[in-house]
Amino acid sequence: MTHQKITIEYPLATKSPNIIWELISTAAGLQKWIADYVEEQEDAVTFTWGEPWTQQDVKTSHILEVDKHKLIRFKWEDHEEEGDYWEMRIDKSELTGMLTLLITDHAEADDINYIKDLWEKNLDRLHRVSGL
Repeated sequence: MTHQKITIEYPLATKSPNIIWELISTAAGLQKWIADYVEEQEDAVTFTWGEPWTQQDVKTSHILEVDKHKLIRFKWEDHEEEGDYWEMRIDKSELTGMLTLLITDHAEADDINYIKDLWEKNLDRLHRVSGL
């Protein structure tokens, strides 16, 4: 089944791409707001939700592209469609100099609202842990 592209724009309360880059491109940064545990090995990033003593959900994503301080693109290991990726991009407003986090993801039509809700919850966590 063909996945549809989802784009979410999240304004950031900073003008420093360094701060947000650490939160979207490192295991320690991603662990603060996307998953309970994140491990990186070469181009593979493993995300774990749940505690070791409970049922866990573990998914691995491979890094497809990195443009430092601008974007990082991943592909989930279990997604086989060619154009199926998820990406976090830092965009700077020419007018204000403020930054925006642009998230691109793909989902089946039935899952679009679920995926958008999941990203909104993650972005709420990002705001709580970083103030951005």
